[in-house]
Amino acid sequence: MFMGVVMALTRLEEMMADLQTKIPKTLTPPRSFTSHQPPNLPRLELIPAASLTPAPFQWLWQDWLARGKFHVLAGAPGTGKTTLALSLAATVTQGGDWPDGTYSSKGNVLIWSGEDDPKDTLVPRLLASGADLSKVFFAGRIRNHSDVRAFDPAMDLSAILEVAESIGGIHLLIIDPIVSAIPGDSHKNAEVRRGLQPLVNLALALNCAALGISHFNKGSQGKDPTERITGSIAFGALARVVFAAAKTTGDHKEGNRIFCRTKSNIGPDDGGFRYDLEQRELHEHPGVHSSKLIWGAYEKGSARDLLSESDHPEKLGPNKRRSPQDEWLFDFLTYGQKTAKEVFEQGKAAGFSSDQIRRARERLNVQSSKHGYQGEWNWTLPEGTFQ
Repeated sequence: MFMGVVMALTRLEEMMADLQTKIPKTLTPPRSFTSHQPPNLPRLELIPAASLTPAPFQWLWQDWLARGKFHVLAGAPGTGKTTLALSLAATVTQGGDWPDGTYSSKGNVLIWSGEDDPKDTLVPRLLASGADLSKVFFAGRIRNHSDVRAFDPAMDLSAILEVAESIGGIHLLIIDPIVSAIPGDSHKNAEVRRGLQPLVNLALALNCAALGISHFNKGSQGKDPTERITGSIAFGALARVVFAAAKTTGDHKEGNRIFCRTKSNIGPDDGGFRYDLEQRELHEHPGVHSSKLIWGAYEKGSARDLLSESDHPEKLGPNKRRSPQDEWLFDFLTYGQKTAKEVFEQGKAAGFSSDQIRRARERLNVQSSKHGYQGEWNWTLPEGTFQ
């Protein structure tokens, strides 16, 4: 009897094993992604890769400005970074030609500047570049009931989304300087990444190219151009495309400045365009002077190679180099007309005497004019001046 029980149990085990092999695999319970976190804690949403359809990048300017992405433009003072950015903005508002001859789609541009006044600086430069001002909007003040304060990119980027969506068609967003978007320490990677993430999200939400403007660190010549950006290396790391602007030495017919790509995670990361800055009076606004960017030829090469000329000014030779006060005055007037009082005050702050500034004015053939009997004297570079 005992042996019969054993044989029966053995047979039952064999039947169960045989049954297991015949159960379809599709009936195997799926792995659960249900969170076991308490209801009051954040829950992670997983996005199955299989649910996503691959899509190409949407370029505002093919291989240079990508919609939905964050970009950085950096360079030394006096290279015309803001004028350069406004020239790009003007092209967008016109649906005009990019420097390589391709066309831009026509769209709106949103600008915040913490360094320049829209009325006497930014709008004149936009007009000099032929911008359609009806498609340009400046971030102004923040109103909260009776409280009114200046827009702060470190805390108010979320406020842009609502107004930008109401305008519609924002193709380009400019933040100048980008360091102002960081609420914490701009030299700490973690804080910069956290500070820039809202801007990255905003560019994606609006499907626009976001362009932040920055400076190069002093004494950083010869280093990797992307690592020369002021502050944490996270500025260059988080940007999908990084540009550099620099003055070059020698006498180049196609422009004595260079705009180039120093990094790109989404396209070519080399090459650049020469450019110059020209001073001119706005014919439709007599007495208003502004700088305009003039694009030149395309240059092949890596950013390090293209910027090497600007990093070694000794190649100029003693007879071609301007004095420090000449360089300072030229840079100061590059951005437009200044009063003589401003020139002398800022020149003194830069370490130059009044006599040095006057001699620099003569060497550069700076023009002075006075509007009205009691008006102030204004200084400006000769029309058509190039660096």
